[in-house]
Amino acid sequence: MTQTVQLPLWLFILIVLFAAVTALSHFLLPSVRWFFRRRFERAVEKLNTRLKRPIQPFKLTQRYDMVQRLIYDPEVSAEIANYAREHGVPENVAFQKAAEYAREIVPSFSAFAYFSFAMRVAKVLAEAVYRIRTGRQNDAVFASIPSDSTAVFVMNHRSNMDYVLVTYLASKTSTLSYAVGEWARVWPLSSLIRLWGAYFIRRRSRGALYRKVLSRYVQMATNGGDTQAFYPEGGLSLTGQLQPPKVGLLSYLVDGFDPEGERDIVFVPVAINYDRVLEDRVLMAAHARGDRRFGARISVVVAFILRKFWQRLRGTDTRFGTAAVAFGEPVSMRAYGKVEDVDQLSMELMSRIEAVMPILGVPLVATALKRDGPLTGPGLEAALSDLLAQMPEGNVAIDTDAMAKEVARACRHMRQHGLIEERDGAWHVMEGQEKAVQFYANSIAHFLTQGNNPANAADAKQLSAPAGS
Repeated sequence: MTQTVQLPLWLFILIVLFAAVTALSHFLLPSVRWFFRRRFERAVEKLNTRLKRPIQPFKLTQRYDMVQRLIYDPEVSAEIANYAREHGVPENVAFQKAAEYAREIVPSFSAFAYFSFAMRVAKVLAEAVYRIRTGRQNDAVFASIPSDSTAVFVMNHRSNMDYVLVTYLASKTSTLSYAVGEWARVWPLSSLIRLWGAYFIRRRSRGALYRKVLSRYVQMATNGGDTQAFYPEGGLSLTGQLQPPKVGLLSYLVDGFDPEGERDIVFVPVAINYDRVLEDRVLMAAHARGDRRFGARISVVVAFILRKFWQRLRGTDTRFGTAAVAFGEPVSMRAYGKVEDVDQLSMELMSRIEAVMPILGVPLVATALKRDGPLTGPGLEAALSDLLAQMPEGNVAIDTDAMAKEVARACRHMRQHGLIEERDGAWHVMEGQEKAVQFYANSIAHFLTQGNNPANAADAKQLSAPAGS
């Protein structure tokens, strides 16, 4: 027992390292983890005091624990057995497939990353690119949702800036969980998006096992009070108009809703409109080809963001006009009653989005030039006044008392974008840009086809600019 043992130096170092790691993992690291966990919990408690809808325990669940909870869910287990039987594979193979889907879907939310980084980036980026206008009713609509209900934002999808814009506007009230498509599954964007609480979905997947894992996660999150946000159109609008809704995620929410349960689900229609859609050329090109292959590269997006930050730091006005967000009248699942037809519910939500669509300067000028041809400045002012008389007054997001200024601003943005030009004292649509001008006019075209619907005017509220925007 007291004999001297000789070891090579490299082996002695290896033994010491293993001993140090063992000591750390058994004695020091648990205490350190407990210390930081307690600090984190106190920080979340403090944060929840200033949020209108506090962060729910579900959202703070460790990702590993949520994956385990999901794959051992009874409904998922039944679907695993079906998958194994239909594909002729052992159940453990089907179980591993379900675990793979769960790890792909479940986010790894970090309150620190969300509020200390994501919110700051969203605020700076949104304000660097647009003047932000919000509906005066937005705060009242959100405050009217009972605290024991789960809010689900149902939004039209005009641009990938939608994510940034709504996240920024909701940052003082709650956290949002988005359903994000394949476009964001690139490093390092995918890791950041998971930290911000978004979950990935395969929009083209038709496998029953994948759909079951996804539906159960969505239902668990909703039943856990996690504020959700999704786009019923399923993708970006290629024409500027609202697209026919898809009912995938909506059907999961409806199927998982228990009228006798503790939580109601309240759908909040959200209408978003822009003076300039950053991806408009890409979207129109995809529409012309008849596909949804978008040619924009992540490197181009990152370069654009960095350029905007640099210009903003130098004090340059980098904004592309106005972006406006308006909340429509919510739909309570309990008040709605039993859903016999999910398609009917989705159309109801889309109609409420349509009813509160903000009316901006560029869509108005685009509509006037498409309808009446080349117009002078005063002619445009008169044409816009005529158009506004046919639309709900509450949706108007421009200053009608300074019409000349609004027309000049809209024309300046459209000229910088290469859509119109001034010749002989009148504004003309540039040759070859007719479809681009129509793209912007389409966002408010429904008001002209349906006329000035009194119901829409009653539901809509005035839009205002927040202080400093």
